[in-house]
Amino acid sequence: MVTAAPVPAPVPSPRVDDVTVLHVDMDAFYASVSLLDHPELRGLPVVVGGGWRSVVLSATYEARAFGVRSGMPMATARRLCPQAVVVRPDHDRYARVSEAVMAIFAEVTPRMEPVSMEEAFLDVSATGRQWGGPAAVGQWIRDTVADEQQITCSVGGAPTKAVAKMASRAAKPDGMRLVGRAEVVPFLHPMPVGALWGVGEATEGELHRLGLRTVGQLAHVPAATLRRAFGEQGAARLHALAWGRDDDQVTPARVERSVGSSQTFSSDVDDPDVIRRRLLHLAERTASRMRHGGVMGRTVVLTVRFSDFTTITRSRTVAVPTDVTREVHATACALYEALGLQRARIRMLGVRVEGITTADETLVQGRLDEPEHGWREAERAMDRAAARFGSDAVRPASLLERRRGTPATAQGVTVIS
Repeated sequence: MVTAAPVPAPVPSPRVDDVTVLHVDMDAFYASVSLLDHPELRGLPVVVGGGWRSVVLSATYEARAFGVRSGMPMATARRLCPQAVVVRPDHDRYARVSEAVMAIFAEVTPRMEPVSMEEAFLDVSATGRQWGGPAAVGQWIRDTVADEQQITCSVGGAPTKAVAKMASRAAKPDGMRLVGRAEVVPFLHPMPVGALWGVGEATEGELHRLGLRTVGQLAHVPAATLRRAFGEQGAARLHALAWGRDDDQVTPARVERSVGSSQTFSSDVDDPDVIRRRLLHLAERTASRMRHGGVMGRTVVLTVRFSDFTTITRSRTVAVPTDVTREVHATACALYEALGLQRARIRMLGVRVEGITTADETLVQGRLDEPEHGWREAERAMDRAAARFGSDAVRPASLLERRRGTPATAQGVTVIS
């Protein structure tokens, strides 16, 4: 009689009920957004940066395969990847997409902590009833970002911020990795010590000097050894991270008390017409950020820095809270005219709006001579066009300056040979 072999019990899937923190990180954010305006470059090694004396802002994964990394000198990137295509950064475009992405995160939970333009922590401990478990939340975020912004993001989830950050890194690109409490140690200990959140090159080098290469080795090293090398607090922090312990809570960002933009000129400016156009550009950036952030303000502040680095500020409070470019620009120009400058050489201009309130809670009284659908609605339509087609899709005519010597089909794009 032959006895049938016992059927192995199914391996239970990891429990993620105790995943309370998600870390969402956009994939090659600046490069991905730049490719929205240059779809013909998809699949090519692309580097986002300025001139050769600048550094790499971002690079596609095709360029990263050659060793190109953010923060690397452009000359080094050129040497590593001679066939790369360089795209000049469009910071206004990045800000608009970032604000739209952060608004998606905020739909899930008000407990959202932006870390930079491209990443944020979300406390999802209280979202289960409306959104389902953390896997459902993470998938909804990934689907919504891809659908609305045509870029991808990676999601990591864990009981702590530090492990969630490492999980999102492990999920890149365009993936999701959830690490339940029972998985934390098996997930962490095989990793190199440099993968721990907060361990920089100097700390990594010191750990290597001690013979510690993996997180597991770090977790089991005698505490006295760590204290001698990193001091009491540093040793305690490293030991806690190696075991996945982190008391840092998700801290929602405070509402901005002011919103502004500034520009330092490559050479001093004294032409009033040029200054008014620059003020329009700054007012457009400032008001656009306000509209995307859902805020309005009452006080316009003008900052002027002269060639000798003397800096003055002037402000004026308008009658009705605003987020309209036209009104911010008119007020900034009035402040500039009131200075009575006669060909003063200006090094930097700044336009800021203070007295910030939430737009949804701000009563705006229309003027009798204003049409039913006025400038605010028109500029919101411009925002939508810019988000979809690029920042140059709809702009004030005075800001449409022709780039001499650059073909219209290749503006901002340079092939490195």
